[in-house]
Amino acid sequence: MNWSPQNERQFAVIGLGRFGRNIAKALYDMGYDVLAIDKDMERVQEFSNEVTHVVQADSTDEDALRSLGILNFDVVIVAIGKDTEANIMTTLQLKEIGVPYIVAIARTVLQIKVLEKIGADRVVAPERDMARRVAYNLASTNIMDYIELSPKFSIVEIAIPKLLRNKTLRESNIRAKYGLNVVAIKRHDNLIISPLPTEVLLENDIAIVVGSNESINGLEELEK
Repeated sequence: MNWSPQNERQFAVIGLGRFGRNIAKALYDMGYDVLAIDKDMERVQEFSNEVTHVVQADSTDEDALRSLGILNFDVVIVAIGKDTEANIMTTLQLKEIGVPYIVAIARTVLQIKVLEKIGADRVVAPERDMARRVAYNLASTNIMDYIELSPKFSIVEIAIPKLLRNKTLRESNIRAKYGLNVVAIKRHDNLIISPLPTEVLLENDIAIVVGSNESINGLEELEK
């Protein structure tokens, strides 16, 4: 298959269950070319008009993957959910073929360990990750949203603690004191990307910060 990208990065999504369909559609809506693959022809036909291209193929078959030009894709997402064996075998085939970046979803702790050992660059456990996200939001008084980047690092939206309000980023010294980087500030309907050190943190601002979970907890403690 000849693949002609419309955007800089190309994505392939293998498995058109609920998670696979949602992530494929989200990437397509963001303007990327997306190839969706599933062995079930009925699913392929149902999804045929949703993304750039949809094909029926057995992703555990190396020849089938190569015929789809899978090496042309920057990121391949293995979204096979219930069939653990197919999920693992597909990830292994992609790794052996030489796909540059593989994201695989997992349902159990054991599956996470196996996928990591065979070389998945990122393993996503939707149920676990969502449970942690909800728990974090419920337990926190000033964290608006939370995304785990790894077991030790996260990106969060956090209300500005009282002690830091009406101070500039330089004065608050968040990076040096708390080991956190402020990547953006949400102010009403505006989003300030890469704010300058002179940007003042206002009462109703929401800071988007990235750093270790320990550092995030330290910043949150300021409000207590």
